[in-house]
Amino acid sequence: MATLRKLGRPTDHRKAMLRNLVTSLLRNGRIETTVTRAKETKRMADKMITLAKRGDLHARRQALAYIYDESVVKKLFDEIGPNYAERNGGYTRVLKLGPRRGDAAEMAIIELV
Repeated sequence: MATLRKLGRPTDHRKAMLRNLVTSLLRNGRIETTVTRAKETKRMADKMITLAKRGDLHARRQALAYIYDESVVKKLFDEIGPNYAERNGGYTRVLKLGPRRGDAAEMAIIELV
């Protein structure tokens, strides 16, 4: 079983950061962040898209419990979920960019396929 990355943050900060990253990814379709954050965001974004593919009321409430913005949940269930109806997983892609200028952290773009 895969373990959760701690990302050098306390639990509440880490959860809030990942929720914000997933919300931004679903709103914009692509974001730029570090590789480790992108990999964790990919895990949660794929789970949210799987909920949107189910499309029932319980799945919508589960997504609303995780994603901050109701308009993003509406977009997820109305537009993004039906686009991936025939696809079995792999809804996001992580592209590595190289080191960041300030601290040489490995950067990546995460985007919806």
